[in-house]
Amino acid sequence: MKAYCSQVSRSIGDAYLKKTEFNREPLLPKFRLSEPFQKPIIVAEPSTLVQKLHPEDQFLIFASDGLWEHLNNQEAVNIVNSCPRNGIARKLVKAALKEAAKKREMRYSDLKKIDRGVRRHFHDDITVIVLFLDSNLISHSSFRGPILSIKGGISGDANI
Repeated sequence: MKAYCSQVSRSIGDAYLKKTEFNREPLLPKFRLSEPFQKPIIVAEPSTLVQKLHPEDQFLIFASDGLWEHLNNQEAVNIVNSCPRNGIARKLVKAALKEAAKKREMRYSDLKKIDRGVRRHFHDDITVIVLFLDSNLISHSSFRGPILSIKGGISGDANI
């Protein structure tokens, strides 16, 4: 079983760090940067990995970096493999929150009681989607062309 990751949530939120025109009211003063900037401080372009799927691949985990700060690829794969499909994304979020609580030397139940606005100081946002694959569709695919990445580059023959 292979685990493939994509950090797609980088394109969402934190607009004030991407475009200077958002670095003003109504943004709270504590978030505003005192110095104007010419280039984005963070980019909205997600980190992506293009990988050919194989019949033995069972699922893909799409998650924000909040998950990966607390779980590594293999830990996430182990959770998905050992739990029922229904509610699996929620189980991954809970596992990450338990790790975040442990790092702060607190109980998970105490972390959950903290108001979400304040809790931001304890862990990053966590968003997870688990996509289960049908191996019959992968192995019988009629498409035999080159694999294209989201940027339009061709994997395989091209030396990028």
